[in-house]
Amino acid sequence: MTASASPHTGRPRDPEVDRRIALAAVELFGEAGWAGFSVESVARLAGVGKASIYLRWQTKEKLLLDALAAHVANVADADTGTLRGDLVDLARQLLRLYVGTSRKAALRMSLEAPTIPGLAQRCEELRHAQIRAARAMVKRGIARGELPEGTSVTLLLDTLCGGVVMHVMSTPAHLQSTLPGQIDTYADQLVDFLLRPPLTAP
Repeated sequence: MTASASPHTGRPRDPEVDRRIALAAVELFGEAGWAGFSVESVARLAGVGKASIYLRWQTKEKLLLDALAAHVANVADADTGTLRGDLVDLARQLLRLYVGTSRKAALRMSLEAPTIPGLAQRCEELRHAQIRAARAMVKRGIARGELPEGTSVTLLLDTLCGGVVMHVMSTPAHLQSTLPGQIDTYADQLVDFLLRPPLTAP
């Protein structure tokens, strides 16, 4: 069925139905990947008819791209005035991305983007936004004298971002539900560990 085939094309859209469909699309993609992603399955999960989806999106590719754009957030630059504050904010953003309802979809994006029309570009946008925000935070820290000149921005951020992902991925399944409540605490601990003076040999 296409939008032109529907007798309800002219009716106003219900934002709540839009939201349910988009959330269902993100959940299904996270669980089943692109191979298991279909309009029929999204409609069942959202509790709507296929016609309701085709009124809004002509293809499943457009549906998925819009859903991911709405519910898999970009990482934003936050200037808190201190390097520690900036990095804690960055860690919190990344943790919310990977422990929230879009967690599985965010991980799927990095794995399956090249096989899905249009999704590779979306992943690149997310990645570049994350890099730009994170590098700006570290460069401000160097400019304020909170980090020595010559500090490797890449290594510092690799450690922070890698720590977040490893923490989420290594948490046992039966403890995954506790992660959202630990976001602030873990972000503080990770950044404090990262910024403390280097360990020296005895």
